[in-house]
Amino acid sequence: MSLRFKVVIPARYGSTRLPGKPLLNIAGKPMIAHVCERAEEADADEIIVATDDDRIFQAVADLGIKAVMTRTDHQSGTERIAEVARLCGWMGDDVIVNLQGDEPLIPPAYIRDVAEALAGQQQAGIATLAARIADPEEIFNPNAVKVVLNHAGYALYFSRAPIPWERDAFTGSGGTPSGVVPYLRHIGMYAYTVDFLNRYCLWDASKLEAVESLEQLRILWYGEAVRVKIVDKTPVAGVDTQEDLMRVEQVLRSNH
Repeated sequence: MSLRFKVVIPARYGSTRLPGKPLLNIAGKPMIAHVCERAEEADADEIIVATDDDRIFQAVADLGIKAVMTRTDHQSGTERIAEVARLCGWMGDDVIVNLQGDEPLIPPAYIRDVAEALAGQQQAGIATLAARIADPEEIFNPNAVKVVLNHAGYALYFSRAPIPWERDAFTGSGGTPSGVVPYLRHIGMYAYTVDFLNRYCLWDASKLEAVESLEQLRILWYGEAVRVKIVDKTPVAGVDTQEDLMRVEQVLRSNH
């Protein structure tokens, strides 16, 4: 059976560093247009931009892409996607990929990879991606979120700390991994079923996610399985700053 999935792109106008970020011009197009193109290249069955801003809604409509206006009080992109699923009347087993609106360089293959990881799952209602860490220094970088898997490829834990901690190889300030187990960096791209999203929206925030400042720990806190697919490498970072914007523009212009 062919892979079927939908892509929802949460896009907010407000940004502390880059106000109006989804509409910023990159290589002659608004950034949100590039993100939508990545979803189209992944052969998604349906692509929807979820926004709470009229300017983004109109810009997306002008591109010929479907946009949905959502409430302004959502605490996360996940909640915004759940509202879209309800408004669109999607079925409980439909697979939805959450594609961030500031990721114009995301490989389309990764969008399909995360959808494929969830398709047909019996144990998990959510899937995500990870890549092997090649630079030992990255293991100790708290901005690089690590994930440890069980034997079947499901997440045991996510952390900003170096996990697993190699007692005989690491010191308090660092060390060199033995190579016994691969160290994995979590890539924050998710696919969900609609049923999972409906459950997620009923949960309170967990103390664990507050401590690590990692929303995905809420899922483990409530006992749900997270399927993790390992891909070749961590994708190029998205756009958070003016410097990121210039870097991404240079890459996109060089590709055309």
